[in-house]
Amino acid sequence: MNYEDIKVGDKATVSKTFTSEDVFTFAEVSADFNPIHLDEEFAKNSLFGKRIIHGMLTASLISAAIGTKLPGENTLYLSQSIKFTHPVYIGDHCVAEVEVISKRDDKKMLTLKTTVTTNNGETEVVVGEAIVKKM
Repeated sequence: MNYEDIKVGDKATVSKTFTSEDVFTFAEVSADFNPIHLDEEFAKNSLFGKRIIHGMLTASLISAAIGTKLPGENTLYLSQSIKFTHPVYIGDHCVAEVEVISKRDDKKMLTLKTTVTTNNGETEVVVGEAIVKKM
C-alpha cells in the first residue's frame, strides 16, 4: 500500500486464538517465565484464577496488523503506547485493529489508534497509539 493511498479512518485487523503452545514459545523467546503464564497450579491461586497470556504476546498482534495490513510492508514502527485493560486467557480469540487517526505528509508518518479485543469485540484488552513511518 502506498502512503498516498492511506486515508484517515482506514482500518485493518489481524486475529488469532492463542494456545498454550504459543505461551510456552513466547516464554522461550522472550525469557519471561513468570508462572502466571506457565504454571496452572500457581495461576489457580492468582487474582485471575487460571493462566493468562503474556501482555506483550497479545500486543504483538498490533505489530502484525501494522506490518502486514496497514500500512503494510516497508513500514517502520517508531513508537507504541500500550495499556493492558483486561487479562487474556488461553483459548481466547483476539482481534487487533489499527486505525489511521492522523497523517504527517512531509515525513510520511501515520498515527494509529491500536486496540486488541476479545469476546467478539466486547472486551478491550489492549489499547494504545502507534506512530509509524511508511518507507
